[in-house]
Amino acid sequence: VQLQASGGGLVQAGGSLRLSCAASGSIRSINAMGWYRQAPGKQRELVASITSRSSANYADSVKGRFTITRDNAKNTVALQMNSLKPEDAAVYYCNAQRGTLVTVDYWGQGTQVTVSS
Repeated sequence: VQLQASGGGLVQAGGSLRLSCAASGSIRSINAMGWYRQAPGKQRELVASITSRSSANYADSVKGRFTITRDNAKNTVALQMNSLKPEDAAVYYCNAQRGTLVTVDYWGQGTQVTVSS
């Protein structure tokens, strides 16, 4: 599975960005797709994920500000980020997970999100 992410950049606090990720290759049995982020000196953390049935899960820190959507026909997942805060700045990684009980993770290249205060 290959994941191609796009959409990062620089935005002022309070602004918006949209991240997109397209999956290709052996995408059969991909269940959850989502976004993780990693800020300097911090561990990678889940931002949001969405199952093939569009059940979404969000980190508490982004609830009400970020929205994850998925297009199963196009094998894409997007993250709309509104009301961005400086603490949202990080490298964001697209993730795809195969399986449910036993899972295999695939990662896209990171895309930088910078939020100026």
